[in-house]
Amino acid sequence: MPKKIGLWVATILTINLLVPAVAFREKSVSAISCPDVKMIFARGSGEKRWVDQNYLTFRSELESKLKLTDLEYEFLDLDYPAIDVGNIWTLLTTFVGRGDAYEFGASIDIGAEKLVREIDSASCPDTKFVVAGYSQGAMVISKAAPRLPADRIIYAATFGDPKIYLPEGSGVMPEACRGANLSNYRIYVPDCRVYEGMLGSYRPYQPEALVDKMGTWCNHTDIFCSTHLSIKSHTSYVSDGLYADASKLIFDKIVSAFGIKNSYVSLHDTAILIDSTGSMSGLISQYKNEALNLAKQTFENDGRVALYDYRDVADRYKPRERCNFETCTPENFQAKLNEITVSGGGDTPESLLSAGLKMMQRLDWKYGSTKSVVVLTDASYHSPDLDGTTFDDLVNLSKKIDPVNFYFVVPSGVMGSYQALATATDGKVVSSTSDLSALTSTIISRYDSLPRVEDFDVDTTDLPEITSSDFEKISETSIQIKWNNTGTKTLVALNDFVLGVTEENEIVLNDLDFARKNTVTLVPLNETRRGRGVNLNISSASNVGRGDLVIPKAPNTGRR
Repeated sequence: MPKKIGLWVATILTINLLVPAVAFREKSVSAISCPDVKMIFARGSGEKRWVDQNYLTFRSELESKLKLTDLEYEFLDLDYPAIDVGNIWTLLTTFVGRGDAYEFGASIDIGAEKLVREIDSASCPDTKFVVAGYSQGAMVISKAAPRLPADRIIYAATFGDPKIYLPEGSGVMPEACRGANLSNYRIYVPDCRVYEGMLGSYRPYQPEALVDKMGTWCNHTDIFCSTHLSIKSHTSYVSDGLYADASKLIFDKIVSAFGIKNSYVSLHDTAILIDSTGSMSGLISQYKNEALNLAKQTFENDGRVALYDYRDVADRYKPRERCNFETCTPENFQAKLNEITVSGGGDTPESLLSAGLKMMQRLDWKYGSTKSVVVLTDASYHSPDLDGTTFDDLVNLSKKIDPVNFYFVVPSGVMGSYQALATATDGKVVSSTSDLSALTSTIISRYDSLPRVEDFDVDTTDLPEITSSDFEKISETSIQIKWNNTGTKTLVALNDFVLGVTEENEIVLNDLDFARKNTVTLVPLNETRRGRGVNLNISSASNVGRGDLVIPKAPNTGRR
């Protein structure tokens, strides 16, 4: 007997794609005839133009930095429907058409068209643009991306995009969970298992012309762009500081585009870790001078400094804290530095992995600051370390903290042994004979503070999956599909047409035309996570039997 597919109404009814209502007095934006740079923001579903919280926060975070320059700038809250999906019919058709059809799809199309037209306008040919969007507005940006004139775009940013695409999230053990082959537009997406958004994906997500000019942010457990199912996370981009984080990167892109020195300095937590074994006697004075210069510049920019030294585990010498982020001051740092003396050692490699791990664990890192560890040494390191600490232990902790970037100052002969560790922590290796002031400038001017990926050791048991699936033709026009699901529900779709969500492990589709091919997608769900879907290539359905479920069939709209 055919199983009916029940709609996941309880969950869908709660999804508004909205931030909580906030009372603001509407105000106009004074226009500059032809600004140097114009910021265009596409708001989320149902948000009111000019007064929505996401637009106002995006604007205030960026404007506070732009005021440091002489650039003329203008902000525009894009005039497009941003259709409210609070109405059950609109909401259902949004999911049925996967955002590409009905009123929601029309809203996206209008927004994308208006965005392109605004930028293509010949009235201000020298104006450059930053474009950004949240939720439905993010889809406007990503859909319009292939048509945007790259020579006029400084940056395109998406927040909570239901059409996100991250190929590194595919597979049983995704590359993203190993920190490998991350998409260059992946700026902040903590979930290493996300492959595409709740409404599918736009592919390619980043057009070739916008390489290094596009970035995406997805909050920790956002229902629309992660494998999790949190609506609260989707509505918390303001309170979780993601616009503040994005503004640092976008501002840097703007000043670079105009050849202006970046006068905005991010808050920094910089920990200095010095090798104090006996072989360092010829370098210790030089390294102390470099540590002092780095500390002075960090303090001058309202940053914090910590100082440790380390030797080999075999020397029975634990990493020694000279001062931490609370106790290091501009007044006492020189004295703390002078306390470090060189002694011991024996074998060439030293216990860097153990020292680096213990130091990161002990320090109280400030959320939102740019975090760096500067290692000054003359030798390579044990891997694994003598106490069992591994390369992965150090890298994973560095990324979980926020992340922590590792910089290594070493003689040219051992630079190669540190390259993998520097790459894995998004840091750098420099020669001890080079101009070390350049390294100090690099660290001080760095602005990024959030990790591209956080969930590196996700427990695979909490991610639902389809473990097997098969189908059988049971009549000339019907097919039975069976599967095993480790989750509690399964979303069933025919191409981009969502049929609904069922708690059963089998369904029957009727009235099929086997002369045409099509794809049934099964997506496993549990109470908090969305797993990776599986596709079954079967004959297309000209009419799908769904019992008493009546939803109009969405047109085949393609990927964009």
